[in-house]
Amino acid sequence: MSKWPIGVFTSVDHGLGVHLDVAQELGIPTVQLHAPSKEKRNQKDADEFLAKCNGIQVTAVFGGFTGESYADIATTARTVGLVPQDTRAERVEILKDVSDFAAMLKCDTVGMHIGFVTEDRNSDDYKNLIGVTREILDHVGGNGQKMHLETGQETADHLLHFINDVERDNLFINFDPANMILYGTGEPIEALQKVGKFVRSVHCKDATWAAEDKWGVEWGCEVPLGEGDVGIETYLRTLKDIGYEGPLTIEREIPEDREQQKADISHAANLLTSLREKIG
Repeated sequence: MSKWPIGVFTSVDHGLGVHLDVAQELGIPTVQLHAPSKEKRNQKDADEFLAKCNGIQVTAVFGGFTGESYADIATTARTVGLVPQDTRAERVEILKDVSDFAAMLKCDTVGMHIGFVTEDRNSDDYKNLIGVTREILDHVGGNGQKMHLETGQETADHLLHFINDVERDNLFINFDPANMILYGTGEPIEALQKVGKFVRSVHCKDATWAAEDKWGVEWGCEVPLGEGDVGIETYLRTLKDIGYEGPLTIEREIPEDREQQKADISHAANLLTSLREKIG
């Protein structure tokens, strides 16, 4: 795979992301995949999806869970990832199943949002979360895979503490610069510089900040790539500085307007191609 191939976040069925035909129509060579529903996580459906890919490479499979909601930041904190205690054990098993499905797709990377990890590193909740994360990583490792935590819900420093506390060598980061702005958890370029040694996949997404006194309380606003506060050229130059050479995966979360979503992805692909040539 050449340096910085363009990618897009896609889905099989009801999941997040655009459908595969958008990537095919736009000539995008790599995809991250939102894992399908349980009944489609089998070898037959994996083989059918790979046949449809027709040469497009699946670079990561992201797990998601029934009951998650991103309606607002408070709801996200309550429902997303492994953090909610009443669904934690069930979601651990789901992620193991997603890892097995990724193996069927011959993909060596599983991704997820872990949720809003408590900052009390001495609490029983934190210690339990460390334990179940290790359990998942050991299963993922048994499939010859890595796991990538997507940024946004923690500051760069807190995420680094968590990764170090987990103490597994197959835990890395999927860096999403827009999420740092959307959640109000840190300036994205500064965060990328801090966590750079763990970054193994990225999203190319843009956003504008909420009012400063609303950071972490109200969402920022996702916007088309190049129109927000990330600074996409600076972002790519920073990726070059940290030695990142993997896919530039476009994520544009406006499923309510599929035509605009496709147009924005096409624009993003053209912008990234141009900047890739400029930066070298």
